[in-house]
Amino acid sequence: MMALGLFFLATTAGRRTIATTTSTCISSSHKVIRPTTAFLSSSSLSHHRKYESKQHMSSSSSSSKQAPKKKKKSRGKDLRREFIGMAKAVDRGQFAITYNPGGKDGISFEAKSGLPARNKPFVVLGIESSCDDTGAAVVRSDGVILGESLASQHDIHEEWGGVVPGLAKTAHEEKIDLVIEEALQNANLTMSEVDAIGVTVGPGLEICLRVGCERAKDLALRYKKPFVGVHHLEAHILMARLPFGNLERVEVQPATEEVHEAVHAMSFPFLALLVSGGHCQLMKCLGIGRYSIIGGTIDDSLGEAFDKTARLLGLPVGGGGGPAVEALAKEGDPKSIQLPIPLQRRKDCDFSYAGLKTAVRMAADKLRLERGLESIDDLCRQDKANIAASFQNVAIRHIEQRLNRAMDMIENEQEEEGGEKIQSLAVVGGVAANLELRSRLEKVCDDRSTSWNMFVPPPRLCTDQGSMSAWAAIERIMVGSSDQADGQEVYARFPFSA
Repeated sequence: MMALGLFFLATTAGRRTIATTTSTCISSSHKVIRPTTAFLSSSSLSHHRKYESKQHMSSSSSSSKQAPKKKKKSRGKDLRREFIGMAKAVDRGQFAITYNPGGKDGISFEAKSGLPARNKPFVVLGIESSCDDTGAAVVRSDGVILGESLASQHDIHEEWGGVVPGLAKTAHEEKIDLVIEEALQNANLTMSEVDAIGVTVGPGLEICLRVGCERAKDLALRYKKPFVGVHHLEAHILMARLPFGNLERVEVQPATEEVHEAVHAMSFPFLALLVSGGHCQLMKCLGIGRYSIIGGTIDDSLGEAFDKTARLLGLPVGGGGGPAVEALAKEGDPKSIQLPIPLQRRKDCDFSYAGLKTAVRMAADKLRLERGLESIDDLCRQDKANIAASFQNVAIRHIEQRLNRAMDMIENEQEEEGGEKIQSLAVVGGVAANLELRSRLEKVCDDRSTSWNMFVPPPRLCTDQGSMSAWAAIERIMVGSSDQADGQEVYARFPFSA
């Protein structure tokens, strides 16, 4: 362990400031690079600076006599400029690696590490370590969760106001074996009785992903089990298809010679709204590994906006800023503070929350000044509740507008082109656990001229946990897809293939 200075660049009221803090809890794998002049004596340093000055004057004099050189254009900068104002994490040909398990046509799946017998229900161990919680679960291919375990890191990151990657990695390493063992014990199974292993390989925090992935690879190779590298966002999406609880209706896929009867909460194709701490996307879901993104955030995600608002108001964020803001908002007036709805002039399906975050901060600071207080944290609980409620109201209103536009677009396309009809919405990701969001989006679906069906996993299955990795692996296996454990990499960025 070693001390490391962390530098944060903050923008407040049009002013750029650099703040320095020192942490002694960062892994020694981080390096601190100091200027070489720091190791020179005072006399040597003086000589060094005089030498630099002469060199600078000499180069300036010689360069003035030469013809000016043309600046080389940076291809990287050109690409960045090309995508300014566009949704992030969308494949437009700029990514070297994308997620495309079905090949060029989307349906040519390969069983690279084999498949379990699929003519009867099989069992998959799922492992999740993409961010700050270590999860494992054993799920049967008919949708029954046999056993699960989750090690939360809320207490570890609470004092930092957000996830510290190095601390998260260490916590994963300490808990991964225990969590897997508990999941198996709760399922009354041993590793030998598990039929396949699925593990999240991206997107996420790379050093955290690697902990779960390496453990899963080791188990798959040791016990000779089929292996599936799970896409984290696809896992969230597919949780809407898990036949959980007492559903009024389910979609039944008849058995064939190769696979057993499959029961799902909803069938392809459908529209998905993914709202989480790192992503905010609207996409058409056409099948396993086949997703067409029609809208995404151009800056911050909805979950990030909730987290930043929680920290602004001094709320506990160890369990996530979203639940803290949602709880406080219940005590406030959602129309008490006027905040702008983002992207009113853009008639597309993209999202933006950076401007709203700034507006919330400015509104809170205005209240602080009116109350004659030194800091926003000194505001009374009612003022904070009004800010939370007003923020949540506008944040969800932004979602409602974009969602209605996406539904209009899909319905118009279906009238003109025909094809399979999309009339179902899946709301997935960690923020989908927000009950106010669920209620208002359900009203959006009901108020359409032709109502849409909405599917949302139970709140505990919206957030990151092992069941999502196991179920996503089951869905891949059912279409005949698996990966090679040996050599499997993890990916911080892992967009769906265009």
